[in-house]
Amino acid sequence: MASIFAFTCKRCGEIHEGSPSIAFESPLHYHSLPADQKKSMGALDPNFCTIRHDEVVDRFIRGVLEVPIVGVAEPFIWGVWVSLSAQSFAKYQDTHAAPVLGDGFFGTLCNRLPGYPDTVALPADVHVQLNGLRPLIVLHRVGDSQDHPLAIDQRDGISAERAQELAECTTHGT
Repeated sequence: MASIFAFTCKRCGEIHEGSPSIAFESPLHYHSLPADQKKSMGALDPNFCTIRHDEVVDRFIRGVLEVPIVGVAEPFIWGVWVSLSAQSFAKYQDTHAAPVLGDGFFGTLCNRLPGYPDTVALPADVHVQLNGLRPLIVLHRVGDSQDHPLAIDQRDGISAERAQELAECTTHGT
């Protein structure tokens, strides 16, 4: 039986119990905008984000990217944003309140995850989940992204030591 993740933080000395869950409040594209542009061009709520650039609209949804921790019951969870096409975004928005199991979309990751080389624009499949759960983000395992350390970690899992390292650098900075 898998265990519960717990560690004594090397940075603060406290005991942290439970698998880490790190969430980004917005996609990097929105986060990087100056305050006046966020107000004039952007719209952000807990599940959706849009940025209007004249004729072009960038569309993002929030999801979860799970990375198994070897020997631990619960995965390391990254709460991330992915960009979707206009058609996929509209369909997801229309079915968000009553999702259809099996619905899925192509997206690209829109956050930089600490402890990894640049993760922005990694291709992913977005799997709709039921019962109010955010979509599951699964990085592509073919092409250029298959060799990305995050894609490898999502596929193969990480050690408890690596999970602790990621949690510490995310919580306390590098």
